[in-house]
Amino acid sequence: MAKTKKTNIRAITLTAVMGALGTVLMMLEISLPIIPSFIKLDFSELPALIASFAYGPAYGILVCLIKNVIHLFFGSTMGIGEISNFILGAIFVGIAGIIYRRNKTKKGALISCLIGSAVMAVVSIFTNYFVVYPLYVKVLGMSMDMIISMYSAILPTADNLWKALIIFNLPFNLCKGLIDAIMCFVIYKRISPILKKQ
Repeated sequence: MAKTKKTNIRAITLTAVMGALGTVLMMLEISLPIIPSFIKLDFSELPALIASFAYGPAYGILVCLIKNVIHLFFGSTMGIGEISNFILGAIFVGIAGIIYRRNKTKKGALISCLIGSAVMAVVSIFTNYFVVYPLYVKVLGMSMDMIISMYSAILPTADNLWKALIIFNLPFNLCKGLIDAIMCFVIYKRISPILKKQ
């Protein structure tokens, strides 16, 4: 009983640390010339993915929550970006953690990350279409034409929101998840003894 309690305290403590690390990584955003400037790449799901593998999907989702709640105080999207980041991140690390929990092998980790990334990418189309971009229009005063024009300036055939999200956001989120997965593969085994130390 005491051992279990000690393990849980360690998991919660390191989850908080991972949440803080995720916040820092979330602030280190990178703009890419091949996508509109308001879509930025960060690696803040990496600590969440590590927590999900080490302690279970609930801890990974908790890391996503922590980093986005903290980032609210520094963000410029009135919480809209944080809502989107949390939803997609929680889907990615949650699914990956659930699958990995049932098959804790390298192959299981690879499959879990591929499925998690794919589901996150597909869901991003619908969350952006029905939730995120309508909120940008309503809360931030952006027009939908303005949003679409930022896509079509890069690729003229992306002349409506569905096309823009499928052409740009879907592969972007898929690649983002896969990059986080690759980095996790590189470092997870090295830090796993520290994370799971009794």
